[in-house]
Order: sequence, then C-alpha cells, then structure tokens
Amino acid sequence: MLRSQANWNYTYNETKADVSPLDQMIDSDLTKQLLWQRGITTADQAARFLHPDLNHLHDPGLLHDIDKACLRVKEAIANKEHILVYGDYDADGVSSTAVMMEALLELGAICEFYIPNRFTEGYGPNEVAFKEAKEQGFQLIITVDNGIAAVQEAEVAKQLGIDLIITDHHEAQKDIPTAFAIIHPKCSKEYPFKELAGVGVAFKFAQHLLGYFPSQLLDLVVIGTIADLVPLVAENRVLAHFGLKAISNSNRPGIKALKKVCNIEGPITEEQIGFMIGPRMNAVGRLQEANPAVDLLLTKDMDQAVELAAFVQDVNQERQVIVSEIAKEAEQMVNETAGDADVIIVAKEGWNEGVLGIVASKLVKKFDRPAIVLSIHPQKGEAKGSARSIDAFDLFSSCMEIREHFTRFGGHAQAAGMTLPIDRIDIVRNKLHAIADRQLSPEDFKPVLSIDATTDIDALSISGIAEIEKLAPFGMGNPKPLFFVKGSVKEIRQIGSRQNHLKLTMANGQALLDGVGFGMGNLYHQISKSSMIHAVGELGINEWNGRQKVQIMLKDFEIPEWQLFDYRGVRSIEKQVAHVLPETALAIQLKEHPPRLHELSVPVLSYQEVMNQGINNAHVKDLILLEMPATLDDLSEIVADIRPERIFACYQLDGGSYLKGIPTREEFKWFYAMMLKRKQFHFEKELDKLAAFKGWSVDKIKFISKVFFELEFVKIEDGILYPISKPTKKDLTESELYQQRLQQLDLEEILYYSNYTQLKNWLQENMKAPASLKEEVMSGL
Repeated sequence: MLRSQANWNYTYNETKADVSPLDQMIDSDLTKQLLWQRGITTADQAARFLHPDLNHLHDPGLLHDIDKACLRVKEAIANKEHILVYGDYDADGVSSTAVMMEALLELGAICEFYIPNRFTEGYGPNEVAFKEAKEQGFQLIITVDNGIAAVQEAEVAKQLGIDLIITDHHEAQKDIPTAFAIIHPKCSKEYPFKELAGVGVAFKFAQHLLGYFPSQLLDLVVIGTIADLVPLVAENRVLAHFGLKAISNSNRPGIKALKKVCNIEGPITEEQIGFMIGPRMNAVGRLQEANPAVDLLLTKDMDQAVELAAFVQDVNQERQVIVSEIAKEAEQMVNETAGDADVIIVAKEGWNEGVLGIVASKLVKKFDRPAIVLSIHPQKGEAKGSARSIDAFDLFSSCMEIREHFTRFGGHAQAAGMTLPIDRIDIVRNKLHAIADRQLSPEDFKPVLSIDATTDIDALSISGIAEIEKLAPFGMGNPKPLFFVKGSVKEIRQIGSRQNHLKLTMANGQALLDGVGFGMGNLYHQISKSSMIHAVGELGINEWNGRQKVQIMLKDFEIPEWQLFDYRGVRSIEKQVAHVLPETALAIQLKEHPPRLHELSVPVLSYQEVMNQGINNAHVKDLILLEMPATLDDLSEIVADIRPERIFACYQLDGGSYLKGIPTREEFKWFYAMMLKRKQFHFEKELDKLAAFKGWSVDKIKFISKVFFELEFVKIEDGILYPISKPTKKDLTESELYQQRLQQLDLEEILYYSNYTQLKNWLQENMKAPASLKEEVMSGL
C-alpha cells in the first residue's frame, strides 16, 4: 500500500454530462467531456473555445476612464510633454512596460520608462520616485501592472502637479487612489472580462490610443499573460492563442535572442513561456534593477539583444543558486520551529527579497501549508517578503482581516507581498494560524488534483492525445487535463543525475504505458513490481528516434492494496529495506540465527516470540521476513494477525528439501523388497554402490532408511540394516519424519520456489482479505 499525496477530485463523476449538443463540432467523446467540464456546453461555445478569433475580444472603450486617459495622452504628445511609463519588475510588468512604450513611441511621444528597484523602493509607485520625475520634467505618469493600491502616492502626484493614469489588474483594496484616470477591468462595470493580466490592460490602452489593433505587440502580450498565471479563458485565451503564434514567428531581436538562450526551436508553447522565458524575465528584477529586461524587449539592434539575453541568462542562473540556498535554510527552520502551525512564517536577515516568492512556493509544495517568507531589515525595523497559499486558503482576504499589522500589503488569493514591523511577525503568525484553524480542516492541507477523466491504457492513442491538445493553450482556468489510469507495474527505475526522478511502465493486458514522475525518485523503493498502481497525470506524446509513444507525466499515484517485495535469495538486504521506519516495521527470523539487519534499527523477533508473546499489531505496517518459518502455519497465523501494508520476503534457502524431493512409494517398496531378499544392508560398504546402481542420491537412501526405522520396519545394529520379521502394518504417512519432509517440501514450494503471483496469492489468502488476484489459491500450488 502507498497512499496518494493529494486529494483526488473526480470532477467527471459530479455531473452526468449530456454532451450531445457538441456532436456537430467534435467527434471524440473524451474531448466533448473535457469541454463540458470547462463549462462549454453548446456548439457555439465550443467553436469559440476551439477556434479563438480576434473578433472575440472586447472593445477597449468599455474600460472606465480609457477615453479620458487617451485624450490626456494625446494632449501630452501634442504639447510635447514628457511622459513616464512606471512599470513593475516582474515578467508581466516588464512586458507591460514594453507594450506601453512601443505604443507611445509610435505616436511620437517623448517618453521614458521607470522600473522601481525591488530592494530600495519596493513594489508600485513611491513618493521619492514621483518627486524625482517632477524634477526631471515629467508631467504625465502612466503606471502599468501597478498603482491600484497607491492611495498616498496618487495624492503626492496631484500635489506635484503631475497627472497620474493608473493601468492595473491587481485586487482593489478598500480605498481607491484619486488619480487622473484609472483603467482597471475590475473597476469597470461595463467591461465584460475582469481577469486581464497587467500586460492585457496595457495592450487595451495601447489599442485605444493607436486606433487600430496592434498585432505587432502580441508577442509581448503573451509573455505577461502566461507568466502572471491569469486564467487562460475568454479574452486571455484569445490573446495567448494569437500571442503564441506571434512570438513563435517574431522578428523582434530580443525575442530571437531569448529563444536562443532558452534553446527553443520551432513553435513556442505556453509551457516554454511559463518555465523558460517567464522565469528569465523575472530573474533580472529579482536580483537587481529590471531595466535590462525591458531593454531586451525594446531593442532593435540584434547585437545588443544577444548581449542582453546573455546577461539575462547569467542572472537567471545566479537566481537559481540563491533560491536553492534560501529554500534549504527555510526548510530547516520550518522543521525546527514551525511545529504544527497552520500557516508557515519564516524570516531571516540577509535573505534576498527578490526570490522569496519562489521560496514560499517551494515551502507550500513541501509542507502543504500557506507560507510567508520574510527578509529582516534590522536597521529599518521591518521585514519584507512574499507569500504563497494552498487552494483552500484565501491569503488575500485572510491578511486583509489583519491589515492593520502590515505597513504595506497587496496581492491575490494565492499570492501576496507585504512589509511589516519586525515586532509584528509573531502577531501576524498567531492571527493567521487562528484564521486558518477556524477555516480549514485537515483534508484542506492536502493539495487537490481535479481529475477530468478515467481512461484505460489500451484505449490510448497518438490521435486521441492530438485531440486533447486542441484544448491548448493550457493554464489557470483551463488546466491541462488530468487523467486517472491504472495498471500493474512492469518496470520501474530511478532516473536523473541525482536519481531523483521516477520512470515506470504500467501494463493492462498487453497494452503498456510509460510514466515519468519528476521529483518522485524517493518513492522507488516503496513500489514493488507487479503491484497494481493507480496514477493521475497529464497525457502526452514522447518522441524518441522518430518513434512516438503515449506517456503520462505523473502528478500523483497510489497503490491501494498491500504490497509484496520479493527479495528471496538476495544476500544483502539493507539497501532494499533502508527506507522503512523502525517505529512501523518488524523483522522476523528463526530464533537461533543472528539478525541480518545490522545497520538498521528495526526490531527483530523470532516467529515463536511473535506468536507466544504477541505484539502491538496496530503499528506494524512493514513486515520483513528474514527467514522462512518452521511451518506454514506459523507464518499464516502472523500475517492474519498483523495484516501489514507491505511484506518484504528477504529469506534465503541453502540446501533445502524441495530440490532433493521425496522418494516415491515405488522406491520405498523396491528398497524394502531388496532388504527382505538380502536380509541386511551394510551402510558403510554398500551405500555408494546402491546409489550408483539406482541413480539415487545418498540422501534419498538415508531418508528411506530412517523412515523405515521410525516405522519399525528395520533395525540398525553396528551400521547394518536388518529387516524386522512380521512388522506391524503401517502407512508411510504415519512416519513423523515423512510428514516433516512433506511439510518442508510444501513450505519451500510455496514460500521459495513459487513465482511472485503465487506467493502473493498465498499470503493474500492467509491474511483473510478479499483476494485481488483472481487465480485460485491452492495448497502446494
């Protein structure tokens, strides 16, 4: 047995979908089911989803204040006023800045951009930057991907005589800035779609300013839209769909240079933006000023683009090292101090603020709890950092309940940034723990996997996977479908330079399916071959040497039944059982033999000790059989009593009776007839001669002799066998020695010479649990 790491939500069981309205659009029942589960229930909706069209985008004029903002920008251009684009240092903010700059430059504006320094200024507008802008002659500031929380800064701009246009998409707080104009989907009652990324809002503003649809900017729009993890539905789906085409064919020097350092060839996918381009765009602002990232997107010079892309690549590699170091420290702190807190808060002086969001994500994944990671600044008396949450805990609303304890706070339900006085850290920790304790159940702390469909391994095909790919681009709001499959484990191995990944092959009859589990290598020793595995993952196509195969990228799996680990005959077993926990394991051997688990602290008892003394069976999950029992009944009694989750058959057999066999009744008859005829048999002189004559082993002759002696058919005097005249009639089965040999043969045949399935069947039957294997279990096999 191996339990899943996540809660599995079988979404397709919740609704008996009538997918017939989609028949005219799609042939595949599976694709129709997937669309239905995404709320697409009509042919028209399916057409819009499967075939995105730029005409599906909404009119930017529906955004509140956008007309007013456009008039002010055009007035500034006409009057040659200086315009400052005030951006943000993440991928969304960087691409938003580039979009707005390109639009303004096309209109002939005198403009520059400004990205605040994460470490000295923090996120969003700040008073010092606005005053500096005033001194440099800027009369109009346009924020992109920030500003909706800048209440005080908006007042400063007004006092300075600077008009402030805010374009943003983040959650609005209680107070709204009194800016010249605010372009924000969630602050626009007439605008139908509320989930645009910051770059999406900037693009809408650019479109309204330019007076036409600027398709040349789509290669920039797709970066922020995908990297910022906004729902890829409705307008975002359209922008991502056409953006992926645009960035794949982009002639922009910066994009070309980025693709080269990312080793991207051919069409770009949403995963390549999410895991390759986006992180590199983010990395610059995480470690220093983000200006080079904007310059990379805006440059028209290929040589400069190559130089900037190389710089971005170096910074990203540095970022990866820093993340690894801080994550290691943070995990150690959680293990040592966090205890049973429902919300993790770790803080330390010297941690790089720019990567704390990534570290928080790692803590959430490892500990399945919301996490806040803070960098302490003693000289300022404050701590600053980032937070990430689990699905069941709305971090934004929870922190808003205690907003008075933060100096600055903003974000979303699953991610946030904050600054707070050092002396408030413990207060926030305790209050968030209380909120989480009130809202969450123990099950809420496990991640949730929403399963779209169950499929049989033998039903999978290359064409079927291609059908599913029509639902791309995948992302928030339109996740890549997760499938449930099951099969027996045929092959399993660890892969990767650190052996930290898992590769296995599942079978259902003759059909095979390869699976890969990244970061699951530690589970290798907990999965036995031939076990029935239930797996959840994303289906895809793996191509190697021109050959295509369906494979599943594992997200989670379980083994619902007990497992047998067959290590019979293996001399050194420490490695095979190194992962078992001493507090939940028990090893059994024959009492007179020394223990074989020298390097482990697993308790070792004899069969008789277990049966005579009894044990606390409830805690034993792993039963390690170091040696075979004296009788089958001994083992049968133990497994029926304990019913472990895993049994490790680690015994050996030196010699044994099975290969020697047992003499036939005819052989017993022949030997006895020979004795009656000859009247005696001299062991020392005649044993080897008889063995050679009959082709018997010496052991067989000795065994026959001992059985006859026990049954009083012969007597032994001075090494010579004499038949007893008129012995009492007895059957061979009345010999205890004969019965012992039969029992030993049965024991060895069942426990040692049986195959895996036969041994598991016998153990299953004797655990008195419902048989999972259908073959009839028979004594003696």
